[in-house]
Amino acid sequence: MNTKKWLTSLSLTFSLLLGSIGTVAAADTTITPNTTPTGKHITILHTNDMHARAVEASPAMGFAKLAGIIDSYRTKNPNTLLLDAGDAVHGTTFATLVEGESVANVMKEMGYQAMAPGNHEFNYGYKRLVELSKIMGFPMLSANIKTEDGSNLFDPYLIKEVDGVKVGIIALTTPETAYKTNPKNVNGLKFTNPAAEAKVFVDKLRDKVDVIVVIGHLGQDESSTDTSFKVVKEVPGIDVFIDGHSHTVLENGLLSDNNTLIASTGEYTEHLGVIDLWVDGGKVTKKTATLIDEKEAVNVKPNAKVATLVDSILAKQAPLLKEEVGTTPVKLEGAREKVRAGETNLGDLITDAMRDISSADVAITNGGGIRASIDAGTITKGGVITVLPFGNQIVTLNVKGADIKAALENGVSDYPEPKGAFPQVSGLKFQIDPSQPKGSRVHSVIVGDKALDLTATYSLATNDFMSVGGDEYKMFSKYPQAGMYGSLDEALIKLIKKRNTISAESGNRIVEGKLPVLKPAPTTKPAEPVTPDPKPEVKPVPTPKPEVKPAPVKDTKVYVVKTGDTLYSISKKYNTSWQVLRDLNHLNNAQLIHPGQKITLPAA
Repeated sequence: MNTKKWLTSLSLTFSLLLGSIGTVAAADTTITPNTTPTGKHITILHTNDMHARAVEASPAMGFAKLAGIIDSYRTKNPNTLLLDAGDAVHGTTFATLVEGESVANVMKEMGYQAMAPGNHEFNYGYKRLVELSKIMGFPMLSANIKTEDGSNLFDPYLIKEVDGVKVGIIALTTPETAYKTNPKNVNGLKFTNPAAEAKVFVDKLRDKVDVIVVIGHLGQDESSTDTSFKVVKEVPGIDVFIDGHSHTVLENGLLSDNNTLIASTGEYTEHLGVIDLWVDGGKVTKKTATLIDEKEAVNVKPNAKVATLVDSILAKQAPLLKEEVGTTPVKLEGAREKVRAGETNLGDLITDAMRDISSADVAITNGGGIRASIDAGTITKGGVITVLPFGNQIVTLNVKGADIKAALENGVSDYPEPKGAFPQVSGLKFQIDPSQPKGSRVHSVIVGDKALDLTATYSLATNDFMSVGGDEYKMFSKYPQAGMYGSLDEALIKLIKKRNTISAESGNRIVEGKLPVLKPAPTTKPAEPVTPDPKPEVKPVPTPKPEVKPAPVKDTKVYVVKTGDTLYSISKKYNTSWQVLRDLNHLNNAQLIHPGQKITLPAA
């Protein structure tokens, strides 16, 4: 379950840019075609949206392999800078278990020289981010983050001299941070207009430096107000804009009509960005952008010091994963065949945690994202992470009731057969009628204590995978994020600690039931009714419906439920249907069977 948003430099990017910055094309290899570059050669290596992917796991290269590639470039060209465009210190337990300190130490070892904070840098609170910036040993920069007294939280820019060439580095952070982290994390901060701040500092530095580089965690999403495109359109004089936030992959960068080279690497250490500049007499004579991935770096050896550091951090974290966070009197059910086909107590607990941390009206997560059960007894951090291993983030959307109904229909379309999209929910209840066609199975939806209003707007907590249309939840992708509240595993740990002992039962939020027959609405009386001649009322004689009873069972057999069994799987084994087994055994909810339960089978 991933959240990749790959925009290609020659397709979607064109459509996004035409109305934003005029003419934009894949970056040419030279500013003036057919000329040989002159001057000093400077290489800028860059990353963005690494999200604490510390360990090599294809296609992610991890920190040690990334450092090995960086070493190779520094060997070829000592005039090399290393920059990051944000969202580095949060995203996996490697970071979250120690509130980002692990990533700060690794980036220091890798030799970064500056970074722009992304919205996820604030997930531990801005005071913690200030602490991390001191651990890193290199400057964290941002020109548009202000404190209550109007001062900058971080320095707005840095001037680096490389072989006599002065490079001005300005950093910007998305104003979306105000709601794309928990608002409590940035209480007291203000995120000002990035373009306006960029103009101030470009004007200030233009006569003092030879090259101006902006590292901006702004992105290129159409839904965003402040983008890298907007900045380069409104602020001339930027030589290079290194972008983050939208996880955009630009294979060879983009060159705007005002000669700004825009570069972005994608996400999760899957690429290292490489920008080459030639500077002569205070002017850039050539600039190129490219990306290095695991295939191109297959023969590059990981940096030994970084590898040792990552391994040592993982070893220290092992005891943390054993840390107790609560207890449960019963097994919390997360088996694949259970969470993908019906409500479980673990599904209830996870969605309760999502709603607890976000204060949303309802929460929905996909059963396919729940990867393990938690046995009765002690609950550990490691156990929770095993249940939710993807590092997905909780986001809120303000959605119409009709789209909540559509989402539930999508999730139950294969019921009672398992489906990864099956919805685990909190804050709402509904019934499924599997006899109805797909798209018309969900009914009796209750939000809180009231019937779902298809025209009303509700606050929905979901995961970032589903919010962009994952598992066919396409009805959510049209809504912009209203908030972001950290990872699923962190929210679950927080709720378990709050409750300490977990309730054993599921909440009967999802039950099977026949679609009720709706009575026709009363007709509206005309303004001037005409009294017809009285006629005797003819009432239809109801046709008695025979009561459907299961056929008498002779020589019935009994099956004892085993771990992993579902009513559906048992029915297939004995050449019958799950509906027959449900009726024969008088089961109110076909999903709630348990090991050791006796199921009566029909006669042969």
